[in-house]
Amino acid sequence: MDETKITNEELKSILPGFYEKQLFEKIIENGVVMDFERDTEILREGQFIKMIPIVINGLIKVYNRYEDKDLLLYYIQPGESCIMSFAASIQNEPSRVYAITEEPSKVLLIPVEVSSEFVKQFPYYNDLFFKLYNQRYADLIDTINHLLFHKMDQRIINYLKERQILKNQKILKLTHKQIAHELGTAREVISRILKKLENDNKIIQHQTGIEVL
Repeated sequence: MDETKITNEELKSILPGFYEKQLFEKIIENGVVMDFERDTEILREGQFIKMIPIVINGLIKVYNRYEDKDLLLYYIQPGESCIMSFAASIQNEPSRVYAITEEPSKVLLIPVEVSSEFVKQFPYYNDLFFKLYNQRYADLIDTINHLLFHKMDQRIINYLKERQILKNQKILKLTHKQIAHELGTAREVISRILKKLENDNKIIQHQTGIEVL
């Protein structure tokens, strides 16, 4: 994969509240931009973090794995980073999560050693990650609440509605196996519940995908 430099326009588009000129210049100087194809694993569990990602365009999914089960934790959208990667880099610890591109994605990568200097020198950089931390914390609380208090049929509906918003698609091109993987359950469970939801007129299963009514 080829590396390029981020342009002024791209940086302004993902950091619209950017006011520190020196930090702006240092990101352009030290950051690299890489294009990733769909379904590319850009972060492995147990990997020590060398680069902090900020998504320019596209969509990335972050998962946690426990034994033989995977659970989708959150999505990283344009202008956002992976707070779990950031935290692991600060503590010099291996990553507890892994990340995969949901669609072709362009990502700004900032070397960890440079990011550590930004933390010390630029308040705006800290503010960016504190805001992301608060957002991800809320996402994780929502995930825990869904796991503890929502039945699987409601979890599936919530998952489908969120993807409709993120992907801006009416009909979602998803397999039962993919939904099961992201919700940490068995494909047979998903197939059974989707059939029930369809019978209850809550979804339609088209040949091309799933539509929430």
